[in-house]
Amino acid sequence: MKPFRVLTIAGSDSGGGAGIQADLKTITVLGGFGMSVVTALTAQNTLGVHGIHDVPPSFVALQFDAVATDIGIDAAKTGMLATAEIIRIVAGKIRQYGIEKLVVDPVMVAKGGTSLIREEAKEILIAELIPRAFVLTPNIPEAEVLTGIRVETLDDMKAAARIIKKMGARHVVVKGGHLSGDAVDILYDGKEFREFRSQRIATGDTHGTGCTYSAAIATELAFGKDVTAAVTEAKRYITEAVRHAWRVGGGHGPTNHLAPLFISKEGSAAMRPEGWKKGG
Repeated sequence: MKPFRVLTIAGSDSGGGAGIQADLKTITVLGGFGMSVVTALTAQNTLGVHGIHDVPPSFVALQFDAVATDIGIDAAKTGMLATAEIIRIVAGKIRQYGIEKLVVDPVMVAKGGTSLIREEAKEILIAELIPRAFVLTPNIPEAEVLTGIRVETLDDMKAAARIIKKMGARHVVVKGGHLSGDAVDILYDGKEFREFRSQRIATGDTHGTGCTYSAAIATELAFGKDVTAAVTEAKRYITEAVRHAWRVGGGHGPTNHLAPLFISKEGSAAMRPEGWKKGG
């Protein structure tokens, strides 16, 4: 019996709420086998990012080769890719190993406002990585950076999704968490839109939501689910993780990646790990 193998290519969060740490927790709770390519180290906590140390691109490539040539990859996701050179390395390795189920979370700004990508790297992200994305998951600020338009309504989200789709991503999920009202995300495949709606939860403890959401989508894709089903399950997961968020630290606390293992006691529909089935 082999589990489904999910690779996260992202930065490390020393505070444990986002980045590689959030991704591996998510993949594990949902039943996958998590692996990592660390692209940067951050000195980070709930109050903000206090320092960033980029991993040498050659070592990023070495990590990727080590995982891909021995363990194999059923699905992958990217997060923090701070420099143009690292983006080029990652895009090249994705092409080299033929990774089709790729979720690209275009991480640009931390919750506290710190930029997590160099200015010159944005163009390389658009030119070399986005066209390889099976699913792209920008939030509102990221969608605005990618498209150059203001996003203030659901119609604006759809307009941004149309523009981003033309950049080459197979599917675009624009996350509406920064708007008011219900938390509505949209999925666009170039032909039609689907909405994923959940009640907005009044909490400031949302550190790592984007990382967690994209990792959940990648894990569901690894299981063999189609994009709509993968986003549906990932939306359900992140909603419960936020609803049961940890009260940790003095700033934006992390989501609770273990929430699905406990919510059945509170009357919600329990989510059970599905990855204990035979994988690749």
